[in-house]
Amino acid sequence: MSWFLGGRGDTQARSGIVSVLDVGSSKVCCIIARLLPNEGGRALSTRTHRVQVLGIGHQKSLGVKSGVIVDLDRAEQAIRLAVDAAERMAGLTIDSLIVNVSAGRLKSEQASATVKLGGHEVAKSDVNRVLSAGARQALRVEREVVHSLPVAFSLDLEGGIRDPRGMVGDMLGVDMHVVTADAVPLRNLELCINRAHLAVERMVVTPYASGLAALVDDEAEMGAACIDMGGGTTTISVFVDGKFVHADALPIGGNHVTMDIARGLSTRLEDAERLKVMHGSALPAGDADRDTVTIQPMGSDEDEQPLQVPRAAMTRIVRARVEETLELVRDRLNRSGYGSLIGRRVVLTGGASLLTGLPEAGRRLLGRNVRLGRPLGVAGLPEAAKGAAFAAPIGLLIYPQVAEFESRGTKGGIFMRATGTAGPIHRVGQWLRDSF
Repeated sequence: MSWFLGGRGDTQARSGIVSVLDVGSSKVCCIIARLLPNEGGRALSTRTHRVQVLGIGHQKSLGVKSGVIVDLDRAEQAIRLAVDAAERMAGLTIDSLIVNVSAGRLKSEQASATVKLGGHEVAKSDVNRVLSAGARQALRVEREVVHSLPVAFSLDLEGGIRDPRGMVGDMLGVDMHVVTADAVPLRNLELCINRAHLAVERMVVTPYASGLAALVDDEAEMGAACIDMGGGTTTISVFVDGKFVHADALPIGGNHVTMDIARGLSTRLEDAERLKVMHGSALPAGDADRDTVTIQPMGSDEDEQPLQVPRAAMTRIVRARVEETLELVRDRLNRSGYGSLIGRRVVLTGGASLLTGLPEAGRRLLGRNVRLGRPLGVAGLPEAAKGAAFAAPIGLLIYPQVAEFESRGTKGGIFMRATGTAGPIHRVGQWLRDSF
């Protein structure tokens, strides 16, 4: 059963249903939505469909640290609760999902491959052959190919071809972007979801999903970076000429800021999180030297008098971690080889990006224009889910529209189920072409 049929029951009534799951370090979010034919929009003209959310459920994440499952039972519980809430709201039962992944030491590689055509027209089978040949180059022991995406095709050494089908030549070539990850974290994530009696139709790396949700067409076309700052990880995606060309991930996020506050001020984690949300800032202290914040010391009784701490002390703690994170992002962008191609266009998204002053800190430390990105082109979201914290799950809803040319010839678990012409990616692509 493929995701666009959604699950059990009347498939006619379910036509166009997509279900996705975001397993993050701060929250677990399930969204069930319907894809509807796109009426067109200048900012998102490349999308073939628009998204109408039918149901959404989200829970505080349990058993997940920096995107890695560390407690199967607790993570399964959070997934079950999130999925159940989405199903109740949508009035549907689902049995499979598209899932995001940010763990496993994501790595981007470039690959090239060619196949002989013998002078005939390029068919879909020829495209599949050359994509599979490119993907095989990136296979490593204990690594999984999560994505193998064409950046550009060539025919008889003439490059820059976006879709070669129907064209004639002797040699079909492709330049590819291949994203790999350690196999064990991916298998444990799938195992956890299987324990909740759900199947994983496809895994999509978080930076790809966030970029699909937060970047407008012009940014992706001209070149831009999307920085998703989550609770346990910060991921980086680069888009050039409308293509996803680079991914990276850092095991550091908003939860690390919370932990620093808790340690530095000797307060409980829940109090540190509240202080971060209400009073945290990445900006210089300014008048904060005269301001104070109220904290409950760790281990103190409820009736004990809380302490008054200068707000400047907390600001220094927050700024130190934020600046370290942004400096790491800057270094990774510079090492990616795409620094010049993205120009000055950087979009921040993810829940941790909502910290006061973060865009200003980003402009200063990254040396680029920085804007806050929120999910675009999605209807039916509750107000609480319209912000940057929900970019990744919204991107998973957009993914089926761009999955047509993705090679699936990889090994292991979910990837074996997604191979061949009858795989779910093929079926959703066929459905998108045939339905409207």
